[in-house]
Amino acid sequence: MHKKASLALSVLIMLVAGYGIVAATAWPWKAALFPLVIGIPLFCLAATEALWTLFGGAGEAAEEAKDFQLTLGTGAGRRTLVAIGWIIGFAAAIVLLGFPLAVPLFVFLWLRLHARESWTLSIVMPLAVWAVFYGLFDFLLHLPFPAGWLFAWLGFG
Repeated sequence: MHKKASLALSVLIMLVAGYGIVAATAWPWKAALFPLVIGIPLFCLAATEALWTLFGGAGEAAEEAKDFQLTLGTGAGRRTLVAIGWIIGFAAAIVLLGFPLAVPLFVFLWLRLHARESWTLSIVMPLAVWAVFYGLFDFLLHLPFPAGWLFAWLGFG
């Protein structure tokens, strides 16, 4: 049953992504860029999953099914609350600071405080995220995001 459901979901995702790709090819380049950037990798990943389901090792899937455990034991509630806190903090940062600042700030804080990564990685990754974010949305697509509420209240937005 698991293989049939996985295959059906993979094929459904391939159909939706394929439709999005085909539809986007008729659009102007700037409008088509986002659906193509999402749709092409999504289609390839779904096709890979479908092929893996059809031709992959059945023994490995059975072993993975045995390894799955839902952890409701000690600390699960705390981990859930921590995850919810990060999500709420990210949403608050988006509202208060706007996307262009909230995204790299979130990446930095999560890497440094939660994942306890090195200072080098905690600084380089947010800079890379900001560069990609700015390069794609502001520079390439000319889609500037509105300033956050904090900047609007201070008269900068």
